[in-house]
Amino acid sequence: MSGRSRRTRARAAPPPGTRRPPGPSRRQGPRSALGRRFSPSLSVRTLAAQVFLLQALIVLVLVAVAAAALVVQGRYDAERDARERSLAAAEAFAHAPGTELAVSPQKPTAALQASVEQAGKAAGVDFISVLDRHGVRLADSDPALIGKKAQGVGRAAAGETFTESFRGKPSGAVRSVVPVLDASRRVTGMVSAGIRYANVAGVLDQQLPMLFGAAAGALLVATGGTALVSRRLLRQTHGLGPAEMTRMYEHQDAVLHAVREGVLIIDGDGCVLLANDEARRLLDLPPDADRRRVTDLGLGPGPTHLLLSDEAATDEVVHAGGRLLAVNTRIIASSAGGLVATFRDTTELRALTGQAELARGRLSFLYEAGMRIGTTLDMRRTAEELAEVAVPRMADIVTVELLDLVLRGEEPTGAVRQMRRTALVAARPGHPLQPVGDLIRFVMSDTPMTAALRRGTAVLVPDLHTAQDWRAQDPEGALEALDYGIHSLITVPLRARGVVLGMVNFWRGADSPRFEAEDVAVAEELVARAAVAIDNARRYSREHAMAVSLQRNLLPRNLPEQDALEIASRYLSAQSGVGGDWFDVIPLPGFRIALVVGDIVGHGLQAAVTMGRLRTAVLNFSSLDLPPDELLGHLDEMVTRLDNQTAPTDEDRAPLTGATCLYAIYDPVNGHCALARAGHLAPAVVDPEGNVTFPDLPLAPPLGVGGHPFATGELELAQGSWLVLFTDGLIENSGRDIDEGLELLRSTVAHSGATPEETCRAVVETMLPEHPGDDVALLVARTRLLDPSRVATWDVPSEPTAVSRTRQEVSRRLVEWGLEDKTFATELILSELLTNAIRYGAPPVRVRLLLGATLVCEVSDGSNTSPRLRRAAGTDEGGRGLFLVSQFATSWGTRYAAQGKVIWAEQTLDATAEPDVLALFDEAAL
Repeated sequence: MSGRSRRTRARAAPPPGTRRPPGPSRRQGPRSALGRRFSPSLSVRTLAAQVFLLQALIVLVLVAVAAAALVVQGRYDAERDARERSLAAAEAFAHAPGTELAVSPQKPTAALQASVEQAGKAAGVDFISVLDRHGVRLADSDPALIGKKAQGVGRAAAGETFTESFRGKPSGAVRSVVPVLDASRRVTGMVSAGIRYANVAGVLDQQLPMLFGAAAGALLVATGGTALVSRRLLRQTHGLGPAEMTRMYEHQDAVLHAVREGVLIIDGDGCVLLANDEARRLLDLPPDADRRRVTDLGLGPGPTHLLLSDEAATDEVVHAGGRLLAVNTRIIASSAGGLVATFRDTTELRALTGQAELARGRLSFLYEAGMRIGTTLDMRRTAEELAEVAVPRMADIVTVELLDLVLRGEEPTGAVRQMRRTALVAARPGHPLQPVGDLIRFVMSDTPMTAALRRGTAVLVPDLHTAQDWRAQDPEGALEALDYGIHSLITVPLRARGVVLGMVNFWRGADSPRFEAEDVAVAEELVARAAVAIDNARRYSREHAMAVSLQRNLLPRNLPEQDALEIASRYLSAQSGVGGDWFDVIPLPGFRIALVVGDIVGHGLQAAVTMGRLRTAVLNFSSLDLPPDELLGHLDEMVTRLDNQTAPTDEDRAPLTGATCLYAIYDPVNGHCALARAGHLAPAVVDPEGNVTFPDLPLAPPLGVGGHPFATGELELAQGSWLVLFTDGLIENSGRDIDEGLELLRSTVAHSGATPEETCRAVVETMLPEHPGDDVALLVARTRLLDPSRVATWDVPSEPTAVSRTRQEVSRRLVEWGLEDKTFATELILSELLTNAIRYGAPPVRVRLLLGATLVCEVSDGSNTSPRLRRAAGTDEGGRGLFLVSQFATSWGTRYAAQGKVIWAEQTLDATAEPDVLALFDEAAL
């Protein structure tokens, strides 16, 4: 039974996280992120699953409505048939020759009974009754009813023939009542015939199997057809949901039309499927080029041959529309066939044969730049790589400025007023340009930089000596730059997805030639590639920051106040991102404290979310005050259940199975520590003399594996002992194995500082590199023992008279502790708990008082039955004691021991007003 408290405690659920978008430079595992993204999965998030569920629901509703309509129609037809049959039988018997004469004699029963029985069998009705004009049965299919008056036949006695659904005695039925008239049209008697409801329903029951079979068959056929359609749709959409398909199309469209290469996709029949803006420009394609055959576009023999060829081509130069295009084609490996072609305009490079080598060098330079830029997901490093690639092969000095919003990983918005210099590389020292870290302000509206930002394209200033607009913003700085030798500039806005991220400036000086128009395209291409890498790094930084923030919020922000342990903690995320290592410190009743460390498989946002789920589960289970082995058992069942609910193809969900956990409960009254672990490393225990051991505790498999029970290990810790709980990232890395890490940890904690905080600092500095490869959770706790003078224990005989004696002894002890103001409340709580233990429990009965930051009263007995709080009725003589306990105690509850249970109640020591006892009794009596 969990502890109860009058104070409401709110629990916050971790916000749902987002997936990290894959970047072009990110390394993938054995299965790429793209493969995981397009793996078909019938999740409710996919378009196919949503269509299937909608169609299946519609089919189910239609079949259910049709079946219900048929059942209602069948019931109506059966009842109508019963009415017609009963009316026909009643009229036939009432109008039969001799019926009028038969009802008039003094003893008509003998004459009518045989006729009634024969007529009932012949007509197929359940009963026929002949009544006199007062409604008394003269003859009936059931002889036991003869002489009894029939109900509800008044209308027939008045001369009216009617048919009705009769519900009454002797049984409910569909019956018809026909009056028997003499020659003068007077009613001399009545005839009633009918069919019982059970037989009417029996007709419908015979039809139900065929009806439901037909409905089930229709449902099966319709569902099968829906499943086939959904399966086809699943293959076509690759398991994507509507939002993902829209986002993928937007990304594809943005990339296709942003690249500086023409892209053309041709199907197996030689028709154009897709052409981006650059391809339309280079090939002069008409607006309606889509779905037209290549041979109808007038591209010329060279491009047409390449686009219709079954062989791949690499950098084939062809003439098209007065241009020289470098064409690359790749065959699409699918049943439909087709190819993808890319085009680059090489007209100017080919027009001047004297510049062929220069063009080849520039292409080689761009290729090398593509390999060297974006090797990491760090924006500053990417900016440095861009500058390092360009110096000295393209420029003598390169500066890269980025917006502060971009450096923080945020989406840039609004007008660009200033940027921060992020990278600067110069071929020779002594340059006068502002250093890295300075803010670059854009004040003047007519400088080359502001012009480039306004146009969104590169601006070339071939001769800075004659450029007055460049001098206007900082005349002194411009003179220093010219004196240094800088004489030519290309400024390029760093843009991605149509948004300005920063600015790149290429400067030439000394003996370098001035920039020409041909250099602008190279600079733009270079900056465009860098922009994609910087934008990917920005997105990664943003999502990494989100994951780190989520991880920090899921971990305990502040350790709870308690007197049992002096505790310090550390959490260090891995270099590659956050992970699933976690820790917790949970106060328990009786001044006990629970210490928890755990490790989730994997890294990233999903691992952090999974860690939050496990930590929440441990917090909830700990409120039940379970022993460590039972708590891990419940946690293991929860992990197994949750993982079984996850679809095998749902790769966005991080598995819980394989997570490790160590759960320890320390009792400061006797220094006892109970520990259980699931696949986790044993803690380090340091005695007051500094001896370090790793106790041999029972080890169970990780959570979710199952097959082995959990067991609890026991430790007796002296005051001043140390407990060091940690995850495997602390002791194991690529440079050392576990045994070496444990020995290093042993020597570190044996000679660490005098406080847990100093020990944490020493362990981190000694055992971890600056950027660890795995995340680490560390808890260091120094034990304390509750002063024996603040612990009072009484063994109580199992007799009612012992309650008053124990109450008096407890009152005396409270006076010794200076808690006279808590005497009344404690006596009331003790009387109720002790009386319940003696009356309903089993020996031995024991009372214990603990004085710390609060006052705790515990009553234990040998029974496993637990009291519960309930609202007593006004006539009950008892049942209100626990209500009073809950009002006088801050919190109360029950925990189970190896033998018996302990009921505890906790009171704060502050001077709070006690509840009005009379008012509470009045409230409890309501």
